[in-house]
Formats: sequence, structure tokens, C-alpha cells
Amino acid sequence: MKSPKKYGVKTAIVATAATALFVSSVVTTQAPNQANAASSNTRNVILFVGDGMGTAQRNAIRLATVGEKGNLAMDSMPYAGLIHTSSTVPVTDSAASATAYASGVKTYNGAIGMDADKKSVQTIMEYAKSTGKSTGVVTTSQITDATGAAFGAHVEDRSKQSDIALQLLTKSKVDVLLGGGEDFWYPAGNPGKFADEPAEDPSEKSKGTQGNLVDKAKQLGYSYVTNKTDMQKAKSGKLLGLFANEEMFQQEPEGEGDIYNPVVSLPEMTKKAIDTLAANKNGFFLMVEEEGTDEFAHQNNAKMTIKAGQELDKSVQVARDFAKKNPDTLVLVLADHETGGFSIEAIDAEDESGDGISKEDGPFSIANSKQNFVVDWTTSGHTAVDIPITAMGKNAQLFTGVYENTEVLTKIAQAMGIKVK
Repeated sequence: MKSPKKYGVKTAIVATAATALFVSSVVTTQAPNQANAASSNTRNVILFVGDGMGTAQRNAIRLATVGEKGNLAMDSMPYAGLIHTSSTVPVTDSAASATAYASGVKTYNGAIGMDADKKSVQTIMEYAKSTGKSTGVVTTSQITDATGAAFGAHVEDRSKQSDIALQLLTKSKVDVLLGGGEDFWYPAGNPGKFADEPAEDPSEKSKGTQGNLVDKAKQLGYSYVTNKTDMQKAKSGKLLGLFANEEMFQQEPEGEGDIYNPVVSLPEMTKKAIDTLAANKNGFFLMVEEEGTDEFAHQNNAKMTIKAGQELDKSVQVARDFAKKNPDTLVLVLADHETGGFSIEAIDAEDESGDGISKEDGPFSIANSKQNFVVDWTTSGHTAVDIPITAMGKNAQLFTGVYENTEVLTKIAQAMGIKVK
């Protein structure tokens, strides 16, 4: 996500009945004794983050994709729960939320791998690395943006993206890095593969502060790719793929330059990452993020929010297929927070909510029917509603219930048999 200064983080605390409906419709099995649930360790973990994707967004994606009676890949899982999303204030940003997931601490908005006292906190990806597992970050945002960064870097301010890139290479040594954000890997004046000041967004240009980090990655043994063909040809080992100046899409209001057409799709990046990381006999930890569900929601653009969510769901299916063949794998789908105060409404001749931010968006067709729905918004910022988590695979039963975002780290560590400090 771009700097929170662009959008602001509004303290809009929104509650809907959809949350309860989501849990009651998805949870099909409960572990009789969660204290004894983890009978053996999870070998591989694939964690999906639909940035900004709350319950209502998931429902809209479902309705538009498979209809009222269908289930998305992310919902076709036997276990579900609800997560409280606050940071040290009621409404979190992506940095603090990802730090809570990765390191189990509540921190201030903007912090990456730091606690509220600005002290570094070890991440689950670093713990996994210490046990001999391979690690990976896949995202349609910049690789160095808040969510991916919090799993492998430690900086006081999320805007220090070149510092984050260097740490991912030299400190946490993440094996697979696939996404956007080339601008932070090259110094000013060195455009790299993607041209500075492109027509679709002239503000994008190289701005790295740590030298040529692509050359640094090559020196450290990473294969470097910038397109789908080269990515698919890359052999096992360390892999760096940068596929855009910044995000792998253009987030604008609907019909005003909004583009979601990544050079390499999220499902393709996910499959490559899994195939590469799975070569390690000790297993792996992979974090996959769809950023478009957040950025387009900030623009109150429901059409593109749904489209990005559909790509996330295709990526989840890739992981589900792998997990079915590798039953020692845990697959999790969650969000860092909800964005936009998104709600699903019936079509009505009168839009009671008015114009501007709250103007209704749509209509959208419900798949396999003649019905439609519209989307309404309450904000262009984040909200503090609980978000759903769904889980399948090894030790997935640990993730039922209602709990704080910091408990995600505790539960993943328990599943993996890792003792965290």
C-alpha cells in the first residue's frame, strides 16, 4: 500500500451482521481439544493476505464469481475464525497489522518488525529460516511494501523501502521475492527494466537509497527476472522477480485510469514460488499478498476490488492443490484490516446514502443467476471491523475462534513446532 499519508487512516469502526454469518456458514468442524490439537508439526505454511479484504469484500467476490450457492477456494476450507485488527490504536495500517501477524506484538502504525518501543522483534519467517526452511514473499504490491516487509525486515518507518530491500537480501535472506517495486532497488537516474515516469503514472521513477540492489542480489546468488517467461525458466534456488515500477496495477477511480493487468499474474507467481520453495526437504514458509483489494477499495472502486479478489482466490486454489498432494502443509487466508466500509446492498431506485464516498457502486451480476447487487462505501480509509480467517491442512484447527491479530503468530508457531521468544 502507498504511504498512509495519501489516504489517511480514518477511525471508522463499522460492524455488520455479515461477520457472524460468515463464520456460521464456513466453520464445519471444531477440534474437541485445541490444547492437544497439534499432534505433529506442520512442514509448509502458505499464508495469504488479501489486503483490505473484509467479510463483505469476500462475499462480493463470491457472489460475482460463483454465485449465492457456490464457494470460493478461500472459503472452501474446514476451519474459520475472526481476528481483531487493532494496532496500538483502534484502526491499524498494513505495517502494524503485518507486524502483529509476523511477530506477535501490537505496535504503532508505520512500524515494520518493531514493537511499540521501536525494538526489533523476530518474525515467524526468520524463525522458520533458523530451522532450515526456505522462505518467500509474493505480492502484487512492491515487495518492500508494508505487508511483505514486516515478515523479513526491521525499520521504524515503512517508507524506508530501499533499507527494507537490503535487509530482505542480507539479513533475513528470503529465498524467493516476487512482486513490484523496482524503483526502490535502483538509484535515481537508473531506470532498470521499467521506464521512469511512464505515461500511466509519471510519478513512478527509480528512487533507491542503497545503491544498485539488483546487482547486489545477483552477487548473492539470486536469479533475477522481469517477465513471465524468464520467471518460469528460472531454476530452483534463490529468485528475485521485479515486475513493475511500484504496484503491479494502477489504482484510480473506476473509469479514470484504473488498470489491473499485472505483467505476471498472482496465481503464476504463487505457483512458481511454491515450486521453487518445495525443493527444500525441510519445508518452507510463504507469504502471498494481493494488494489490489486494498488499493482499489481506497478509491471506492468495487469493480477492481472484486477483480483483484478473484485473482487472489485463483492463487489460493494453487496452494490448495499443492496442499492436497502434500498434507503436511497449512494454508491460511486472512486480511490485515478492512478498507472502505464496504457493504453489499440490493438495487434500489433511490440511493439513500448520497454522493461522493458513499455513492453506490454497480450494479454487479450475481453469477449463475439473473440477480444483481450494488456496493456502498462509508470511507476511503481503513476500518476496525474484525476480519475472517479460513484455514485448511496440517493443524488448521488451531485457527478457529475469535482472537487478536497477535495470536496468529502464536498459532502458526505452535503448528510448526517452533518456540518463539
